[in-house]
Amino acid sequence: MHMQTDLLQEARRQAEVCNACRYCEGYCSVFPALHAERAFSDGDLTQLANLCHNCRGCYYACQYTAPHEFDLNLPQALADVRQDSWEELAFPKAAGKAFQKNGLMIALATVTGFALLFWAAKALASQGGEGFYAVLSHNAMVAIFLPAFLFPLLSIAISLRRYWRRVGAKPLKLAHLVQAVRQAASMKNLKGGHGDGCNFEDEDRFSHARRAVHQAVMYGFLLCFASTSVATVMHYALNMPAPYPLLSLPKLLGLSGGLLLVAGCFEMVRLKLRSERTLGASGAFGGEIAFVGLLGFVGLSGLVLYALGQTPAMPALLAIHLGAVLGFFLLMPFTKMAHGFYRLAALAVDAQRG
Repeated sequence: MHMQTDLLQEARRQAEVCNACRYCEGYCSVFPALHAERAFSDGDLTQLANLCHNCRGCYYACQYTAPHEFDLNLPQALADVRQDSWEELAFPKAAGKAFQKNGLMIALATVTGFALLFWAAKALASQGGEGFYAVLSHNAMVAIFLPAFLFPLLSIAISLRRYWRRVGAKPLKLAHLVQAVRQAASMKNLKGGHGDGCNFEDEDRFSHARRAVHQAVMYGFLLCFASTSVATVMHYALNMPAPYPLLSLPKLLGLSGGLLLVAGCFEMVRLKLRSERTLGASGAFGGEIAFVGLLGFVGLSGLVLYALGQTPAMPALLAIHLGAVLGFFLLMPFTKMAHGFYRLAALAVDAQRG
């Protein structure tokens, strides 16, 4: 709690200086929201932090950064509050604190997921079936993955309810949610202060690369999710069980989504390695890289499984891929993946202000 208070106090100090200066008034959504306040409660700061997309343009435009005595670094101050809010609001909280910044814990959890799937493939071996179901029956897959899918949804729902209360938001209206979804879909706030992009790689270089890779990851993930959803409908509603041919809708959605996901994650890691770490959350770099690596591995292992699905390597590749998927879903509420849900909530709260 003491560290949380310190982070909020430092963010409050910097926000008050920014509020007096107003040089960045035309920048991202943070500054109109910031300038609308005269005093900043803990809830206000949590909202501003989750509204921030860390484009860093304000830092490089600021005249009060070090060595000035004000020593402003608003991107890092908000990133620290944002990271801390994800840990504090997570359900259960202990898991949020364990995984948000800890790449080693993410790796260990993923390895555990692999081990569980290898065990399941051996202990619950299918007594027939085609394709993947010859290794692990459909019912066994459902028994393993349905709880692993429903738990993150419950956890995130509880976390967002806590967030909504902390920031003092009004009851959600459909119009506000629609506006938030539109902004999230276009990554509007990653365009930077003047629409030229982020200063993420270099203070003198504006680029839309970060916006593009975020879109690749987001839409790649959504396409993969759509592939699974369509396959579920085909299996249960249309009595069309897998495996499906290449030109089927599940395969087309899954392959395109997997390619986007892998390309986006690879490029995101490259951008993060080139970025200035002192403008992000303190100590969170390892956890972020581990999570992006896990997400990219989910996509890559799926593509490799598809390419080699008719070879003797298929059972091992299936266990590896399903282990990665299992690890990803169980960790989703406690890793950087949670930021998408919090950011959507923050955009919806901001829409209420307008």
